[in-house]
Amino acid sequence: MDLAYSERHQIFRSELQQFLKEHKDSAPKGRASIGKASDEAKQWQQLLIKRGYAARYIPKKYGGYGAEFDLLESHIIAEEFSRANVRPGHSGDERVVPVLLELGTEKQKQELIEPTVNGEMIWCQGYSEPGSGSDLASLSTKAVLEGDEWVINGQKIWTSGAQHADMCFCLVRTEPDAPKHQGISYLIFTMDRPGIEVRPLVTMTGEAIFNETFFTDCRVPADGIVGKRGEGWFVANATLQHERGSLGDPNQTESRLRSLVELMKNETIDGTPLIKIPAYRDRLMRLQARMLGMKYNGMRILTAYLKKEEPGLPRWIVKLQGCELNHQIAALAIDAMGELGVLYEDSPYIRDAGMWQKSYMLDLGLIIGGGTAQIQKNMIGERALGLPKEPKYQQGA
Repeated sequence: MDLAYSERHQIFRSELQQFLKEHKDSAPKGRASIGKASDEAKQWQQLLIKRGYAARYIPKKYGGYGAEFDLLESHIIAEEFSRANVRPGHSGDERVVPVLLELGTEKQKQELIEPTVNGEMIWCQGYSEPGSGSDLASLSTKAVLEGDEWVINGQKIWTSGAQHADMCFCLVRTEPDAPKHQGISYLIFTMDRPGIEVRPLVTMTGEAIFNETFFTDCRVPADGIVGKRGEGWFVANATLQHERGSLGDPNQTESRLRSLVELMKNETIDGTPLIKIPAYRDRLMRLQARMLGMKYNGMRILTAYLKKEEPGLPRWIVKLQGCELNHQIAALAIDAMGELGVLYEDSPYIRDAGMWQKSYMLDLGLIIGGGTAQIQKNMIGERALGLPKEPKYQQGA
């Protein structure tokens, strides 16, 4: 990849660096919450949109900045926010907004994108079911068209943020006689409808991030379908591609590694900073090497897109690589804090407001969420490397 940026891109980077220097104290602290956005977060988002550092390529008529798409600008924005350790803005829900822009109706775009981009509309994802996790296409939640409404019955699980959500994008079976991948539709609807019951699931972080969601004769408008009826699997895979990319963002991982370095400079054993102790420093260097590999893999993907080429294998490894590395960075942070690493919640001795403890447990879950590590390896082997498919277990064989 040619890293000799044009003069225009260098000016853009300088302007962004100056903006961050002047406004970084206005950015919300800590990791973004899965619930409702705070007033502080909304104000920060609106400032970023106004300056073109969030929702940059979303048309103005849908609430974005409306710039012409430039992949290198996107890279510079992500890189500089990471370097400044400042929470970046977003383009709305990173899973659903790109799908609405690509496949949604004009009515859906007009009504849904702007409030989503501004942090005023929260979404949840209705994909996994108790019997349909890794084999998502076997889902059984069904929707029957009655007049101008879909009637939904079934259950979803691991519905992140459903208890806070205003909207849901949900996979339902609308063609029961079609092959399993061809009988699914992608519906969007409000979460305040009769017939929707949300039951929070408390995870090992102590928070109710996920939920069970039950649908009992829940009626939603017929025009809430994205794409064509029975083609929801295609829409769902477009959504998952955006989700998996965000879970393996190398800039976020680099920012975490910087925070880990600072922690290891401050934590000591017998007065010696951990970063000077070989056993800890060696672990840090191994993680740093992997982070740099992840970063340069991202540049390979960027180069391919700039050349309008399919990235191939580099794209397939992003989610697997990113989630496992983030968890191992948090694991070293826990070890670096020694006995303080087991503290939680409101202990007066806790470091960084318990960020590392929460990250360690949450990131372990993300190795499973969005497609387990095992599923990711199968996809890499079969789809990217062209290896034979894993043998299927045959009952009674």
